[in-house]
Amino acid sequence: MADGKPIRVRFLPDDRTAVVRRGTTLLEASRKAKAPVRTRCGGVAGCLMCKVTVEPGQAGALSEPTPAELLKLGPLLNDGVRLSCQARVQGDVDVRIPEDPLKAAVRRRLAEQADDDLW
Repeated sequence: MADGKPIRVRFLPDDRTAVVRRGTTLLEASRKAKAPVRTRCGGVAGCLMCKVTVEPGQAGALSEPTPAELLKLGPLLNDGVRLSCQARVQGDVDVRIPEDPLKAAVRRRLAEQADDDLW
């Protein structure tokens, strides 16, 4: 693949897409796609909040794991988990962003309330 060829990065579950250059981090691509990935450390692999999961069979579309990822993610790498601040795109890829914990808690609470019989 030529370095100048645009690369498509699709973020799930919201199905938002960014077209970026080869070597762009997933975190940068997520910002371009307006697909929020949580982070606190500014992209230096310090907080581990920016974990994403590469869809099965697409691991080759990203750079090799960095030493920081190898150290901090360990066996999670085998499950397609990457740090979006470290993984760089090499080809078209689909990435799953985990649900924000606060949104998940609110969603669960709303579901519990809907299940309550008020009458």
